[in-house]
Amino acid sequence: MNGLTQIITVCAMNIRNLPARLGSSAVAVFGVACVVGVFVGVLSMASGFQRTMTLAGSDDVAIIMRSGATSEMSSGLGYDEVQLLENVPGVLRQDGRPVTSAELYVVVDMPMRATNTSANVPLRGVQQGAFEVRDNIEFIEGRNFETGRNELIAGRGAHHQFANLNLGSTVRLGQSEWTVVGIFAAGNGAAESELWADASTVQSAYRRGNSFQSMRLKLDSEQAFESLVAAVASDPRLDVDVQRESTYMADQAEPLSVFIRGVGYPLAILMSLGAIFGAINTMYASVSARTREIATLRALGFGAFPVAFSTLVESILLALVGGVIGALVVFLVFNGYTVSTINGASFSQVVFDFAVTGDLLYQGMVAAVVIGFIGGLFPALRAARLPVATALRET
Repeated sequence: MNGLTQIITVCAMNIRNLPARLGSSAVAVFGVACVVGVFVGVLSMASGFQRTMTLAGSDDVAIIMRSGATSEMSSGLGYDEVQLLENVPGVLRQDGRPVTSAELYVVVDMPMRATNTSANVPLRGVQQGAFEVRDNIEFIEGRNFETGRNELIAGRGAHHQFANLNLGSTVRLGQSEWTVVGIFAAGNGAAESELWADASTVQSAYRRGNSFQSMRLKLDSEQAFESLVAAVASDPRLDVDVQRESTYMADQAEPLSVFIRGVGYPLAILMSLGAIFGAINTMYASVSARTREIATLRALGFGAFPVAFSTLVESILLALVGGVIGALVVFLVFNGYTVSTINGASFSQVVFDFAVTGDLLYQGMVAAVVIGFIGGLFPALRAARLPVATALRET
């Protein structure tokens, strides 16, 4: 027989005999399933958080903050600056007025629904232009707040995660009481983690005078951003930075995403070492149990490479089965699972869903193959070097 035929024959024999080694094989499969499950599960948290943050950003919206500010929390804009920014070139106009929203960002304490522990929730004071700047706002329940009244609307994520945010509820924030008059969705973006209210009412409640913290401008074209940046830079009365909203939100997501990945990859590597040792033990046991079988094959003319290759294939196959099981369990249990976590950039909670993406599943399968390859390599070499005469004499 030629080499390829020998490989196919021995591999098929090994696969058919797997039920006879079910116990040891199950140990290897379980170990790899745990590794892939933890790996994909942890990274799906980073993927979901980043997706939520980036969905909140748009390329055709510019966000303006005080020069040097890294987030809205550390920014500040005066009333005069806001008036100047409404008239810079590149801003979309509807019915002769600019589509803009000057906004405040206040962090308030609210209890979590599940644990009743305190959490930092963002309260955003917005102007009516916010609903034109962000064109993905959709009311699920109730209505919009009225200007000048202590009314707020809650994002869908905030409504599910934090207590006392049902439609019609009254909540005390700071020294004022507010009525929840609406629940809104925002395309699964970060705005769904926020409470929104009229900007002037928030200014009054929190003694902010006529100040704001950021301003969002809807651009009138793809090229308008560059002209907007140039116009702002050339005006000595403005000491501000201009960013695309999509860039700003991606930057806000990066620190926590990097942290989660920094935990996820080393954890997966440590667990992989354990799975590799488990696979090595399993395959060594498999080779030992098949000593006479391997020797008989060699005596019949089968080469050392087909025997070694079949052992390696068995190890990779078991690892792949474990990887598929681990990935499938994580996908069924965690994909779309809603949680909230503190965003270090804004010191407030962000509600997001775990996102088990195709890329993460692919990485999990690659990890499984690597574990299977390393775990089967040394037992495969042992199978290839097994002395034929000695093995045939074993009982």
